[in-house]
Amino acid sequence: MRETDILNYNTAVIDIGSNSVRLVIYRVEGRSIWPIFNEKVLAGLGRELKVTGSLHKGGMQESLVALRRFKAILESYDLKDVHVVATAAIREAVDGPDFTATILDTTGFEVRVLSGAEEAHYSAMGVKCGHLDAEGVVGDLGGSSLELVNLSSENEQGLRGITLPLGPFALGAPKPVDLDATYRIVRDRLEPLQGRFSNRQFHAVGGAWRNLALIWMQKQNYPLQVIQQFELPAREALSIARLIASQSPSSLEKLPGVSKRRLENIAYAALVMQGLIEVLHFETLCFSAFGLREGLLFEALEAPLRADDPLIAGCASLGHRLGINDDLGPALAQWATEFYDSIDEAIIERPAVRLIRAAAKLSDIGARLHPDHRADLACDQVLRAPIPGQNHQERVFLACTIYTRYSGDPYTKEPVLISRILGEDMLRQATQLGLLLRLGCDLSAKSAELLSHAHIRKNERSLTLSAKSGWEDLLLGEQTRRRARALAQSLKLNLNIITY
Repeated sequence: MRETDILNYNTAVIDIGSNSVRLVIYRVEGRSIWPIFNEKVLAGLGRELKVTGSLHKGGMQESLVALRRFKAILESYDLKDVHVVATAAIREAVDGPDFTATILDTTGFEVRVLSGAEEAHYSAMGVKCGHLDAEGVVGDLGGSSLELVNLSSENEQGLRGITLPLGPFALGAPKPVDLDATYRIVRDRLEPLQGRFSNRQFHAVGGAWRNLALIWMQKQNYPLQVIQQFELPAREALSIARLIASQSPSSLEKLPGVSKRRLENIAYAALVMQGLIEVLHFETLCFSAFGLREGLLFEALEAPLRADDPLIAGCASLGHRLGINDDLGPALAQWATEFYDSIDEAIIERPAVRLIRAAAKLSDIGARLHPDHRADLACDQVLRAPIPGQNHQERVFLACTIYTRYSGDPYTKEPVLISRILGEDMLRQATQLGLLLRLGCDLSAKSAELLSHAHIRKNERSLTLSAKSGWEDLLLGEQTRRRARALAQSLKLNLNIITY
């Protein structure tokens, strides 16, 4: 399927949770799901649920006001559909049915109250939307509940999980946390699950846990503050969880990265994370910016689209939106792959095939940017674009590749990205791929048809650039020679250009 043939539409999800009420409007472009508007209100519907069994009165009023505003916003959009869902607080509250009826009368929104199993399923689907080959256990911490799903449990009924009363409000928030008593409750509720949910990797979903990740990033001066597929060794996560759980509210206010409205919940969230690591023995935590809302939309896609690589689909979608010729990326990827097939990997390491494909689809991303700043701006966009399906090392690799594609030089702007995330070996691969794409784009004038008439190979100790009979003039010109020479030098090869 060509990228121009994909089905594009706008859709929206309203998520009425125990702590927040949120509207997200998305642009769906084939397999890619882009948030284009995001607004939340921390209404705290579940604040009194543990004590009274009912929804918080002030929270209901705040929620209704927010939902009326969301209704007005949605009326200005051309939307395929609107999903309105509610989770643990409304599901468990004695007045939950009355409140959903009030919402219907006030706004016209018909609320779908998800069961605990459904909530767990959609959270796991959201993780798979952003990280297709994810393995391990998904945990989604909301205001009143924790959903757990083992990603190996998928069957014809979907991903089946469980819900536990381990959200901050279920454990005692907004009261100050009693560390020992609360941690005993957490352990007692998790220990029976050791056989079912113990695994190497844990995928953390939810705003409170995203805050924990941001706190760690701030304290460690981590250079790439992107949550999606940020991985943290369990020992580091355990260290920050213990630190947060032991802090007073006044101390928490001074920590960088803490959302002020989440202060009353974050110590409870830290204790739950501590319990998960210590009881279920996870080795790595992978944080996900994708969750229940994205899972709802992902499941609605056709099965062939769901099977696509989210990185490749995201790069294609971004490139198409920026006006990149849909044929250029696949042609460049094929051209580059044929080159790498001609070399000995023991001498020159080749990047992963999916990274070659992704970089090729992004190879013209800077076409409409000012030439004096093109390399920097294109690099920064690739580094921080909300394209899923890539870990932080892959994200930095693609950014460095695109920087070199436009500048002709290795990336040196933020050395800490190399020293802490990418590594010198991967930087060398990114530089070589960037130079290869730079050559391919320039000699073909970014024409897939013209590129098909040129070939680049490694022969013995030479880099050989040639063309099909009748197309030799493509290889003429000083710019082509400079581009080819730069690539040959980076590979420590001699250059041989055949123009007749």
